[in-house]
Amino acid sequence: MLPTLSSLRRDWLSNVRGDLLSGLVVALALIPEAIAFSIIAGVDPKVGLYASFSIAVIIAFAGGRPGMISAATGAMALVMVTLVKEHGLQYLLAATVLTGVLQILAGLLRLGALMRFVSRSVITGFVNALALLIFMAQLPELTNVSWHVYAMTAAGLAIIYGFPYLTKAIPSPLVTIVVLTGVALALDLDIRTVGDMGQLPDSLPVFLLPEVPLNWQTLTIIFPYAATLAVVGLLESMMTASIVDELTDTDSNKNRECVGQGVANIATGFIGGMAGCAMIGQSVINVKSGGRGRLSTLFAGAMLLVFVVFLGDWVGKIPMAALVAVMIMVSIGTFSWSSIKNLRQHPPSSSLVMIATVVVTVATHDLARGGFVGVLLSGLFFAHKVGRVLRIDRSLDEAGTTRSYAVVGQVFFASSEAFIGSFDFKEVVTQVRIDVSRAHFWDITAISALDKVVLKFKREGAEVEVLGLNEASATLVDRFAIHDKPGVVGQLTH
Repeated sequence: MLPTLSSLRRDWLSNVRGDLLSGLVVALALIPEAIAFSIIAGVDPKVGLYASFSIAVIIAFAGGRPGMISAATGAMALVMVTLVKEHGLQYLLAATVLTGVLQILAGLLRLGALMRFVSRSVITGFVNALALLIFMAQLPELTNVSWHVYAMTAAGLAIIYGFPYLTKAIPSPLVTIVVLTGVALALDLDIRTVGDMGQLPDSLPVFLLPEVPLNWQTLTIIFPYAATLAVVGLLESMMTASIVDELTDTDSNKNRECVGQGVANIATGFIGGMAGCAMIGQSVINVKSGGRGRLSTLFAGAMLLVFVVFLGDWVGKIPMAALVAVMIMVSIGTFSWSSIKNLRQHPPSSSLVMIATVVVTVATHDLARGGFVGVLLSGLFFAHKVGRVLRIDRSLDEAGTTRSYAVVGQVFFASSEAFIGSFDFKEVVTQVRIDVSRAHFWDITAISALDKVVLKFKREGAEVEVLGLNEASATLVDRFAIHDKPGVVGQLTH
């Protein structure tokens, strides 16, 4: 019981003041984004707002990364557009529930452990791309507007970066929002506000079942969208969790996060909300504002609902310039500026992976595609690099009749051709010994390569002996190799 109580205390009560203040900032910053993502998906603003409330509150308890913010996101909204347009909101709600089910299965299958295959270069590219997307998302609020907007945004940035020199007791983004709202109201400035983005809901969400036929046809409609949403949501959530891990120098439970995201999405679908996932922008705001524990996520979700339902008239008066300033701060803080300097210092392959991740993500506005391209390139470069780490030493006995080959390294699909090409099959010897005690055969391509080598030597009339197979390699040879099967050489000869 003691470790559990200690964990609860650490996650919930170790940073109460910081978590409550940061939760306020996040709640205010979530409102315009939730509305904007609802508009992208083609649904009513309350769908995104209810989703952000529900997901944040539930993930605070069920998630595996304390201090990380999950809500409705742009990446998920983009996937929903066609489904909503062709089939309507109710099918979106059903897809949201199914998304949650798939994510829970992913967690139970421990797919969160796959994050260890995501390279540092991919994560850096992911972070940089997101920073650029966050900044680009603010440009519409700074285009074709009066000088008041620029002045307010500049003043907001000045407060954000200057106020911490006076005191860090109150998060500077919260001070920025309060001060600029007060200035806008006092001077009666004609600038865009949160209320101009869409109608805020005036009632609490209620439990409801998606009004769709429970049949095979419905499943065929929603499953492709749900599967895509599940993958996109988990990829973005796992990436965000890794980034918050680094920012806070703490660990997270990726498999628990998968399950938590699933539980949150199932509940959200039953109260009229859209599927969501972790938000790196809001998570960075939370961390930068002093949030560390689960209380910050819970308070952000709860205050979001309070703000939009009970204080909607006041929240609607917050100038967008204040939130733009906060998001610009997030984009600047999120971008890995050291990665620019490292372009010349890191290996070209690592830099290319990082740049490709940024370019694809920014070009498609899809974090999942960018991450996929980065992981794919990392895998290809790794396979190429490991495939070249293969050495085969040769020696001939004094009588000139026995040729020995000592294989050192990894034999798999990327190195199999080099493995075959290292043997001289036309050499006139009576016996060939292949020592693989310092090698490892990884896949059936490697076993096929060994087959080719042994059989070619046997066709040339040499006796072949393979020595030193380790247990794992020997298991593959026993199951898939043909060079040691009776009659094979004779069949091939004829």
